[in-house]
Amino acid sequence: MANRTDPAAKSVHGTNPQNLVEKILREKIHQSSFWKEQCFALTAETLVDKAMELDHIGGTYGGNRKATPFMCLTLKMLQIQPEKEIVVEFIKNQDYKYVRVLGAFYLRLVGKATDVYQYLEPLYNDYRKIRQRSADGSFFLSHVDEFIDQLLTTDYCCDITLPRVPKRSVLEQNNQLEPRKSALEDDFEEEEEKDEEEGELELTNEDKALENDRERERERDRDHRDRESEDRDRHRDRRDRDRDRDRDYRDRDRERERDLYRDYYRRRERDGDRDRDRDRDRRRRSRSRSRERRERRDDSSRRKDEQRPPESDKKKKKDTKPEEDPEIVEANKLRAKLGLKPLR
Repeated sequence: MANRTDPAAKSVHGTNPQNLVEKILREKIHQSSFWKEQCFALTAETLVDKAMELDHIGGTYGGNRKATPFMCLTLKMLQIQPEKEIVVEFIKNQDYKYVRVLGAFYLRLVGKATDVYQYLEPLYNDYRKIRQRSADGSFFLSHVDEFIDQLLTTDYCCDITLPRVPKRSVLEQNNQLEPRKSALEDDFEEEEEKDEEEGELELTNEDKALENDRERERERDRDHRDRESEDRDRHRDRRDRDRDRDRDYRDRDRERERDLYRDYYRRRERDGDRDRDRDRDRRRRSRSRSRERRERRDDSSRRKDEQRPPESDKKKKKDTKPEEDPEIVEANKLRAKLGLKPLR
């Protein structure tokens, strides 16, 4: 029950807010002692006190991948889903830098693209140092503006895959977002206004030289900012191209494996058909050979029957006795009277 999302919470990006954190990371957070002891029964009001006690940020660390308190409070905010005004107050808090970073990270997870750019880009002017915990458990030094730039330019931060947001240029073209205005431009405009008011006074040659140097510095700063923005856009485009190229490589590998399996099964089918045809031909040849042997046997028996004389002729030959010579007949009669054997 303690780990379930608030029933009154709304779905974020079409899913349960806690599902924005991967399941393995959620289980690590639920097993941590900070979650069981410090995050139980927290509300939007009492969560501020726990956020003020933070002294570092990070995802998981160590061999067992323990969750940091920063990540535990992030999951708790996803669970109770505080109102947008509270999150904006977190971001606008200038006294506690970790409260500001926690609010910015939560808004990056659940906020709309326009809100993300509107509330996170002003934090580029926050150069305060923050401690960040790495995966091996050691700490390293970072800054608030670096962390904000990581949230706006990368897709992975603190062991969490961030929701994809469109580029700022696309939102500007669709009139959903006004062009970004740097905080330094206000200073430049104020200086230009002062210079215009003082322009009525006569300028000496030294003042003109200083003015020219100042103009060159302004132009140099503008060029530097433009180059930085171009480099940032180029980095994003390169990252997108690399991602698309990796996806194409994976698709080609998948298609190649599919073709290999298809060729293998086709080859097996062809080999099976060839074996079946070979067996069929072998059976036909054996049948034809046996038929030829039978025909030869029948022909030989037919020839023998034709060469054998008929039985009627044999009977006639048996019935007909050879005629005896008359002289032998007379001699036999005479020998019979004398008691002698007949001549053959």
